Amino acid sequence: MLGTVDPRQIVRWVYVGRFIVAAAIFIAAQVVWSAAPTEHTQVASLIFGLTVLVTAASAAYSEVFRPQPLPRAFLYVQTVFDVLLVTAVVHVTGGSASHFAALFILVIASAALLLPVGGGLFIALLTDLCYFAEVLLWSHTVPDVGMWLQLGVFGSVALGCGYIGARLQEAGAGTAAELVLARLQADDILRNIRSGIVTVDARGNLLYANPAAMELLGLPRRGSVGASILPRIAMIAPELARALDRAATLKQRTTRGEDVVTLGTQAFPIGVTTTFSEIASPGGTTTTATAIFQDISGQKRLERLHVRAGRLEAVAELGASLAHEIKNPLASIRSAVEQLARMPQADDDARTLGALIVRESDRLSRLLSEFLDFARARVTRIQPIDLTALVCGAAALVDAHPDRRAGVRVICSVPETPLVIDGDEDLLYRAVFNLLLNAVQAAPAGGEVRVEVSEMVADHLPAGVTMPGGAVAVRISDNGPGIAADVRDRLFEPFITTKPGGSGLGLPVVHRAIEAHRGVVLVDTSADGTRFTVLLPHAMPDDSGVTE
Repeated sequence: MLGTVDPRQIVRWVYVGRFIVAAAIFIAAQVVWSAAPTEHTQVASLIFGLTVLVTAASAAYSEVFRPQPLPRAFLYVQTVFDVLLVTAVVHVTGGSASHFAALFILVIASAALLLPVGGGLFIALLTDLCYFAEVLLWSHTVPDVGMWLQLGVFGSVALGCGYIGARLQEAGAGTAAELVLARLQADDILRNIRSGIVTVDARGNLLYANPAAMELLGLPRRGSVGASILPRIAMIAPELARALDRAATLKQRTTRGEDVVTLGTQAFPIGVTTTFSEIASPGGTTTTATAIFQDISGQKRLERLHVRAGRLEAVAELGASLAHEIKNPLASIRSAVEQLARMPQADDDARTLGALIVRESDRLSRLLSEFLDFARARVTRIQPIDLTALVCGAAALVDAHPDRRAGVRVICSVPETPLVIDGDEDLLYRAVFNLLLNAVQAAPAGGEVRVEVSEMVADHLPAGVTMPGGAVAVRISDNGPGIAADVRDRLFEPFITTKPGGSGLGLPVVHRAIEAHRGVVLVDTSADGTRFTVLLPHAMPDDSGVTE
């Protein structure tokens, strides 16, 4: 298979060969050719001086300024100069009888490698003209068969080398294009990948960082490459810095490690994987370490959701049986006390205590009913549902609810076209209604609650959430004071509430209803308000466990 052509390397060899030929002729003229004509000695000195000057200037241009690639005009100048140089050497060494005429073949060969086919043929024609002029005009030699044969050899070499050079340049151009394409594709992937990638050397100097790494670690986009970066990473993500140091110095890899990145008041977990590589160099072997890391906040959130769902399921199964066992005796106790309080011999104190027991029995009965609703949060019937109409209906009912604070507005933003999903309409309605009721109760007087329904493609779902057919998102936001930190992590647990008289079962019912539809409920809260995001798949999976 043909290799690639490196014009710069060929030009370097041309410099060396050119200098050797000129130096040899100059030394021979000064030392060996003692009886040579003065004209030849002067020409040899001129050849040597001009060769040194042109070669030095050419080397300075190609090696110091290093244009990429070498201009074609520069390559033409080099080959034309070499033709003239060899012509002068042939002249001072015997003309047509000179053994240095073979140097023309080397010039033609180098021209065929450096120039296009037409350029190689032009140099071959120039070589023939110069050789012919030397033989006829300067040497006054009558052309013979050997001279014509020599000219034929020059032409044949030009054609053969031109063909080989064209094939080599074609192969080199194809390989170079493939390399450029591969580099561009790799660079595009590394720049657009969501994971951060950092490479450092054994001294902790930054060799590479993609934009995602710069953003995750809060590093400046300019001036970081080449700088000592490990101490700065250690302040932001200490375990990431230690993993990079171990990979670079001890050649220890890290798989599935975790760390917490702290940027000011913001902190988020990351997953870390590191590896090392050894690069051979003239000074020895250099070890570099590469870390691949990404924000795993979404994955951690989903892990908590799954743990919470399992805990709620266990509580629901145990609580349902207990609620059934308690509810019937409670009803009997209420009825008996009510009858005792109505007896003629009952005094005022007995009637007061009887009324208290009846009232508390009713409260316990309502609590047990709500708990049974929580335990029975199952999908019983799947049918196509227009989620936009369902959300708007729940919003209209909440907007007229007596628990809504004065002046609180409910703003509903839904698309004009229906967004249809498969699900249990009653169960989803209860979930959306509970979230909206919580929002209007949390919003301050004169505040607002916003409800948004939108389509969400699978690629835009949070990390770890899998809904192949895409999803519909329902976002319910309020501008209240947010959720207290001590309640935030226990928000969906039963009987956890911040409202006076609340049962603490509203949000657990919401969680179980959405979980029963294979959806997720996400919460974002701050001092400026709270937003609940419900993600529901378009279609229920076959293993949804629908109960009739």
